Amino acid sequence: MKNELIDRIYESSFVPELWPGVLDELARLTDSRGGLLFSARDRVLKWTASANLNDIFRSYVEDGWFKRCPRRICLFGRSMPEFFVEHDFWTPEQLDNDPIYRDFFRPHGLGWSAGTGLQLPTGDHVVFSIERDHSRGPIEKDRVELLNELRSHLGRSAFVAARLGLQRAKGANEALAAIGLPALLLSRDGTVIEANHLIEDLPDHLQWRAQSRIALTDGRANELLRAALAAIDTDRESPVRSFPLRDADDRAVRVVHLIPIRRTAHDIFAGSYALLVVTPVSAPAGPPIELMRSLFDLTPSEARVARGLAVGETLEEIATSGGVAISTVRSQLRQVLEKTGCTRQAEVVSLLANVTLDRSTARN
Repeated sequence: MKNELIDRIYESSFVPELWPGVLDELARLTDSRGGLLFSARDRVLKWTASANLNDIFRSYVEDGWFKRCPRRICLFGRSMPEFFVEHDFWTPEQLDNDPIYRDFFRPHGLGWSAGTGLQLPTGDHVVFSIERDHSRGPIEKDRVELLNELRSHLGRSAFVAARLGLQRAKGANEALAAIGLPALLLSRDGTVIEANHLIEDLPDHLQWRAQSRIALTDGRANELLRAALAAIDTDRESPVRSFPLRDADDRAVRVVHLIPIRRTAHDIFAGSYALLVVTPVSAPAGPPIELMRSLFDLTPSEARVARGLAVGETLEEIATSGGVAISTVRSQLRQVLEKTGCTRQAEVVSLLANVTLDRSTARN
């Protein structure tokens, strides 16, 4: 069942009219009424929702409630890559007195949610929100964890959908052009089927080989790419499909994202197995932790370890502050090493330092 849902999530990357059904499934996982997906870039807002929430949230957007709602500010203000609920931000009294909850959500029978935000260096901002009836009570922690298990897949798929403007592509050429980033289509054996012209901007990072094959000049990234391609069918739940691409000085300068092509998306990309998209690492504004989200697909616990290392904490200090055993932190560190393509803890620290150094102009 979970594998089928993951396939449908990736199918929605290119067939956005399927998002309402995926949002319905996420709502069923959490015993909620429905779900929403918002994407924004350059002040242009696109959104879609479960059918039974469509009219309510059209009013939410068109009548100005969205602009006044504190939810997305809170979601983007949190540095951990996970879904949050109301009580992560507000007390019951604050919720009772908040005009958005008091005058909009609760009159529509809503008022509890689980939401997550993705702020990417490309300027794309994505929000997922699962909405539950107020009478049902807050969304429980174990149900939120079900959403967290799917978060990296949701984020990667929504990123592509956002680049396409939540519009269905009419063909491979149109899709690759609309993405607006270096991108190419790969067959099951790694052969390049089609590429956009922006891929030509990566001569230092991508090499063309015989028989229309490619290799990444960053050896560790190339190994991760081959492993991710091989695991698309054998390990659908694996989130390791986004990883750093480093330059000759071992600085993370770009991110490689591998998006499986699933189900009816094959009608658009005939013969294609996966879409590879390369994004920048740095942007003019935004907290460095957001780069860690988009770079590494870390779980919340792994992100805590990575963040601790980035600020100079020892593993013992990370364990103490997190209230977990040192053995647990070491296990999480091994996952961080695997996902970043590093072999030693010092490499991780160096990599994170390079990422945050590129964002030294950020003010928040």
